[in-house]
Amino acid sequence: MLTDTQARKAKAAEKPYKLADSGGLFLLVSTTGNRSWRLKYRYASKEKLLTIGTYPDVSLIAARAARDTAKAALRAGRDPGAEKKQAAAARAISASNTFEACARSWHELNKPRWGEVHAGNVIDSLDADLFPHIGAMPIRDVTEALLLDALRKIENRGAIETAHRIRQRASGVFAYAAAAGLRTGDPAAVVKSLLKPKPISSKQPALTTLAEVRQMLRDVEAEAASPITKLAHRLLALTAVRSAVQRQAKWTEMELEGASPVWRIPPAAMKLKLKLKDDIQFEHIVPLSTQAVEAIEAMRDLTGHLPYLFPNDRHAHRPMSENAVRSLIIRAAGGIYHYRHCPHGWRSSFATLMNEWRRRDGRPDDREVINLMLAHVVEDKVEGAYNRAAHSERRRELAQIWADMIMDGMPPASSLLEGPRN
Repeated sequence: MLTDTQARKAKAAEKPYKLADSGGLFLLVSTTGNRSWRLKYRYASKEKLLTIGTYPDVSLIAARAARDTAKAALRAGRDPGAEKKQAAAARAISASNTFEACARSWHELNKPRWGEVHAGNVIDSLDADLFPHIGAMPIRDVTEALLLDALRKIENRGAIETAHRIRQRASGVFAYAAAAGLRTGDPAAVVKSLLKPKPISSKQPALTTLAEVRQMLRDVEAEAASPITKLAHRLLALTAVRSAVQRQAKWTEMELEGASPVWRIPPAAMKLKLKLKDDIQFEHIVPLSTQAVEAIEAMRDLTGHLPYLFPNDRHAHRPMSENAVRSLIIRAAGGIYHYRHCPHGWRSSFATLMNEWRRRDGRPDDREVINLMLAHVVEDKVEGAYNRAAHSERRRELAQIWADMIMDGMPPASSLLEGPRN
């Protein structure tokens, strides 16, 4: 039998040579001095050779243990050489099937049944909150503890509902991987009960007095934050569009010239059934107040060369993270607006305050106009076509009344450009 001293002292020669151990195991010494463990064996009446590893990375003791494992496989009727190749292939598959790779494949599979905006929200949320922490790991190696740690980071910034939503999306990714034979089990299902409970109220929180919304605007814009995020929040307040629509806003949708500037929101970005999202008759037209135009124009020098008004911090050709404006509101004034207002809350603020104004100073049909401005879903094609142009002048008047109401005493949009541009 070979000794470790013999293996250690083996030197290169003019021709490769073998140092035999036992049971078919030998050390092959090449002409360059490289030493590698080989095992000669027979399987299905054929002589075969198994490479175990190089010496001294694989010690004599370890090589003998590998030999014994191979012999056990032979006794069980299996080919150890084929098993080694299968194990290497499995490792390669595991390394290439990272959590991020599986998540993107799962996303591509589901995109056809999602709307464009929702599909963008899904991948953006994973990109922002899971890929930095577990994206590069083989999906079979992602444990409950690792996933929970990533979700805790979301909770710690106050985004409880976001943590629950991303856990649900991660669960879809793990189910996809399990179906493809890339792992077993769903860590996201295990950690579900360990997340902080969602706020009791199912409604999106919103401030509903004029004094409160004015003060919140001042507090939000006093925060040390990116001017892009502040202007995104201001435009959201002025237009009362859904926050997903604000994030996906593109320069090509803005018609700012002339006396009647508008924002043409394509149906793909609206809250509609999938079958209606390609029908131009469901385009939503937002008349823009002078203050809204100022906020958009203030963005031009920052993002006018990009597709989105409000791009992602890390990926300029993607829309802003769904958490950017929400986090700004949560941080404002030491956190006093947490659970009191959110980006979607501006729709409730607009509806409440404008309906109060309507009852005092408005016209009988202003309630319908306010509903049209909020783009409450109408899926009848004839009615949808009518609504595109209905009350257009009155909608513009109410948009300006709303802007004047909440912007009273606020500095111009251009002043927000003086903040840090992170």
